[in-house]
Amino acid sequence: MAPEYGATCGFFPIDDETLRYLRQTGRDEDRVALVEAYARENGFWRTTDYAPVYTDTLSLDMGTIVPAISGPKRPQDYVALDQAASKFFEVVSEYRGEDDCAEASDMAAEGPTPDTARDPRKSTPVKGEDYTLRDGSVVIASITSCTNTSNPYVMIGAGLVAKKARERGLTRKPWVKTSLAPGSQVVTQYLEAAGLQDDLDAIGFNLVGYGCTTCIGNSGPLQKEISDAIAEGDLIATSVLSGNRNFEGRISPDVRANYLASPPLVVAYALAGDMNIDLVRDPLGHDPDGNPVYMKDIWPTQKEITEIVEATVTREAFRSKYADVFKGDEKWQAVETSEGETYDWPPHSTYVQNPPYFRDMPPEPGTISDIDGARMLALLGDMVTTDHISPAGSFKETTPAGQYLRERQVPVREFNSYGSRRGNHEVMMRGTFANIRIRNEMLDGVEGGYTLGPDGEQTSIFDAAMAYQQEGTPLVVVGGEQYGAGSSRDWAAKGTALLGVRAVIAESFERIHRSNLVGMGVIPFEFTGGDTRSTLALKGDECFSISGLADVKPLQEVGCTITYADGSTKDITLKCRIDTAIEKEYVEHGGVLHYVLRNLARTA
Repeated sequence: MAPEYGATCGFFPIDDETLRYLRQTGRDEDRVALVEAYARENGFWRTTDYAPVYTDTLSLDMGTIVPAISGPKRPQDYVALDQAASKFFEVVSEYRGEDDCAEASDMAAEGPTPDTARDPRKSTPVKGEDYTLRDGSVVIASITSCTNTSNPYVMIGAGLVAKKARERGLTRKPWVKTSLAPGSQVVTQYLEAAGLQDDLDAIGFNLVGYGCTTCIGNSGPLQKEISDAIAEGDLIATSVLSGNRNFEGRISPDVRANYLASPPLVVAYALAGDMNIDLVRDPLGHDPDGNPVYMKDIWPTQKEITEIVEATVTREAFRSKYADVFKGDEKWQAVETSEGETYDWPPHSTYVQNPPYFRDMPPEPGTISDIDGARMLALLGDMVTTDHISPAGSFKETTPAGQYLRERQVPVREFNSYGSRRGNHEVMMRGTFANIRIRNEMLDGVEGGYTLGPDGEQTSIFDAAMAYQQEGTPLVVVGGEQYGAGSSRDWAAKGTALLGVRAVIAESFERIHRSNLVGMGVIPFEFTGGDTRSTLALKGDECFSISGLADVKPLQEVGCTITYADGSTKDITLKCRIDTAIEKEYVEHGGVLHYVLRNLARTA
């Protein structure tokens, strides 16, 4: 997960604890011996005199570390746990608008239980149920795969929180949709061995599978009555999950505020059911006798966790579960496969289609041509992440992707998600720039994947792109700072290229997404000289012509002429973010895929 904190990879010294981990997780002794020998020989082994020399160092006072969660929109949005309830008022004020900002800010300073007469939070009763939802109600709580579930200490901790809560008569709130989706079957084995899976089941954290779920939008729909109440009340519903990504529009179309937390905290928030509850000071609920139960009452000690981990997380568990990890269950084994060496690309499949990357591809690369008369597909702000760009999560039948599937007689209940259909470019193209929270500044206050088409009318990004392709008009996307931040997703670049976008012009780029754009033949450019989409007064109806690309050098500045709707023009200078000579070759080939294929053909 190094890209999540902005790195290509992370280096850590190897020591006896590393070898213990390798043995505990079932690695063969010869592999363990090889790791130790290699580490010692190459200076990676930590000893008492281990003193590497770093370019920069940081110091951290461990006494300043406190329990925390992150949210509501990005993994880097740090929130100390004892401030989470009061900080939620800032979320309320952001969504409710400027009129409530000052009032909500004052109330936040008062604590999580302010004067209800001035409370800006909305609430709505749920039809057919005996409870009411409000801004901050936790409607999804999921212990999901990725980083956290690979740590047995936090998983056992979650199980112990569930056990102690069950003993005190607590369970999840009825409006919270809960799930458990670890990344490995070993987790199930040691939870069952510890007797904790029954406790998690009783609280509502039943096993739903192994793999990506909630943090890629695979939790499935909420109960209809809950979804309706959220929509009718325009509520700021929340989710709490133990994944590592919570970008806008990713978790659920019904949930606007999403928080990342450790697995034990996910259980605690399921019990509380409300982000407005201060887990540090307020009770999570009450026992059958009406006595308050606080988080400190059900939180396990480190000693309790360690004893169970040492007793249940065994080498034998890993070896037995991974011995036939590729075998799969009966359904997997029943999948019919062909014995041929090439895939036959069944035309009726809505999951896998032959992508058009190599269609009409000449045997030799070309040159980079100037961009003349390009129109703008989207005008985007700062921190537009690859989750805004790339198709992720579920989608409705009214979207271009949904319409495509309905035309092929796929019922809505079988739409699945963008992620499950990533092998079908037709679906993924239609989902590019279609995030429900993306804001195209060409439109006034409109959320979602919309833009202006060639006729000047509002339409979907996909339909506008196809109309421009019919006209033979090249496209550009204009963005602000840190364009492409967040998780680096391949379809953020693939979809951009397939929509006919020749260039992305931004104030700055996230480095991996910039590289991915180049790899798909899309040229990244940066504004120079203080120019931005704002200083240039861009509205979306301009034309862009970029010259000097035939002989462009890495990181060279080139000229761009912007023609405004009234016929006036402005010449600016852009920095071409083709950063290296090999990247220039990629673009000349049409992308890295074409580059590799041509090289393979030459050596065949």
